[in-house]
Amino acid sequence: MTAAAPGESPVSTRDRRRRSLSVRPRNVALGAGLLLVLLSTVRVVSGADDITSSGTFGAALRLAVPIGLAGLGGLWAERAGIVNIGLEGMLILGTWFGAWAGFFYGPWVGVLAAVAAGALGGLLHALATVTFGVDHVVSGVAINLLGGGIARYLSSIAYGGDDRPLGSGQTQSPTVDALPTVSLPVLSDGPDLLGDLEDKGWFLLSDLAGILRGLTGDVSLITLLAVLLVPFSVFVLWRTAFGLRLRSVGENPVAADSLGVAVYRMKYAAVVVSGALAGLGGAALVIGSIYREGQTAGRGFIGLAAVIFGNWRPGGLAAGAGLFGYADAVQLRASSAVRGLLLFVALLLVVVAIRQAILRKIPLAVAALLIGGAFFLWYATVDTVPSQLVGFTPHLVTLLVLAVASQRLRPPAADGQPYRRGQQT
Repeated sequence: MTAAAPGESPVSTRDRRRRSLSVRPRNVALGAGLLLVLLSTVRVVSGADDITSSGTFGAALRLAVPIGLAGLGGLWAERAGIVNIGLEGMLILGTWFGAWAGFFYGPWVGVLAAVAAGALGGLLHALATVTFGVDHVVSGVAINLLGGGIARYLSSIAYGGDDRPLGSGQTQSPTVDALPTVSLPVLSDGPDLLGDLEDKGWFLLSDLAGILRGLTGDVSLITLLAVLLVPFSVFVLWRTAFGLRLRSVGENPVAADSLGVAVYRMKYAAVVVSGALAGLGGAALVIGSIYREGQTAGRGFIGLAAVIFGNWRPGGLAAGAGLFGYADAVQLRASSAVRGLLLFVALLLVVVAIRQAILRKIPLAVAALLIGGAFFLWYATVDTVPSQLVGFTPHLVTLLVLAVASQRLRPPAADGQPYRRGQQT
C-alpha cells in the first residue's frame, strides 16, 4: 500500500488512487477529439480515404463485437478472481451451435443456442477451477482444445453425410439468416446527409460524418445488444449489491467469506455469465453468415488483451475492442490504409512524447520520439506495406497496446489465485 504523506490520512490516499484509476468524461472527450484530428490529418496527407470512411467504421463495429463480448466475458470472470483463458473455446462453441440452430430454427434460436453453449463451457471451466481447484490456465487451454474438437466432430455428423444441407461441408455450415438491422434516426435514416458530407472530403467534418455514418447505419440487433451490455455490466458490477459481492470475491475471497458472501456461488455465476457472453460473441460471427472452422481466429485471446487494455473496466474494454476491430477492418479494406496507419502511429507517438516531457519523464519521452521517428521513416520510404504485415496488423496492434497498457495495470488482487473455504491469507 502506498504510504500517506505527512498530515494526509490513508483514506485520502486511497481516494486519490481511485480517482487516478477512473476515467473522466472530459478526458475521454479530449482523447476522442485528438484522435479524430490525427486521423483526419493522416487522411489528408496520405490520401488513404478508407481510414475514416463509413465502410471502415461500419466494418470495425461489426468486427469489434465478438472481441468485445469475449472481453466482457473475461471481465466478469476476472472480477470474481477466475482467469478465463478458455474464452476462445467458448467462442467456438457459440459459433457452431449458433450456426446450426440458426440454420434449422431461425437466427433468434441460433443466438439462444450460442449463449447456452458458451454458458455450458463456462460451467465446465467453473467446475474445474472452483470445485476441483484445477489451475485456471490449464483448464482454459483444455476448454480451447475441447471446443475446437467438439465443433469438428459435430460438423462431421451434421454436415458430413450425403444428405447434408446445400452449401455445407465438414468444415462449414450452410448460410444462416441475418437478424434485422436498425439505423439511428436523423443521422443514418432517411436522406443520406452524412453520406453527402462524407463525400465532400473536408477536413474533420467529412471524417466525423463518415465515422457517424458507419457507426449508426444498418446496425444489427446483435450489435446493438452487445453495445448495451457494456453499460449494463457497469451498472450490475458497480451499482448493485450482487456486483459488490462479486468484485469482493475477486479482491479478497477470505474476507468476503467471513462477511457471509457465498464465494463459490459468486465465482460460478461470474464464469457462467462469462461463457454466455463469449457464446453471444460467437453468434455475432455466424448469424447472417456461415460457420467456418477456425473463423474465431484468436478473438478470444484478443478479447483478453482488451480486458487488460481497459484495466479491467467495461469502458476501457470497449475502447480496446473498438481499436482491435478498427485495425482488423483497415487491413481488410485496403493496404494503402495500413500504410496510412504508419503515419498515424508516428503522430500519436509524438503526442505521447510531448505528454511524457510535460510530466518530466524524459527517458519515456525520448523513447516515444525515437520510435515515432522510425515509424515516420517507414511511412516515408515505402509505397506499399507487405501483405504479410497487412494481415498481421490486428495482432501487431494487440502487442503494441499491451506494451503501453502494462504501465498502469491494476487487476483484481485475487485474480487467478486458488481458493478453498477456510484458508487463511
